[in-house]
Amino acid sequence: MKNNFHFYDNWREILKRAWSLRFMALAAVLSAAEVALPLFQDAIPRGVFAVLSMAAVAGAFVARLVAQKDI
Repeated sequence: MKNNFHFYDNWREILKRAWSLRFMALAAVLSAAEVALPLFQDAIPRGVFAVLSMAAVAGAFVARLVAQKDI
């Protein structure tokens, strides 16, 4: 079976500048914060991090489809 997996030649540049990757990283941070939420039960309403994480993933989806200059 032939492996068709390969990196773009400018993958480091993409990693630094792509908004879709930034949004995905934000979603990961928010998901981790949601796990820690029980420690701050009284300070933050339930579901806030889940909604923010969902918004970040939606932003990553849109950013992935939009042409980004200089990448």
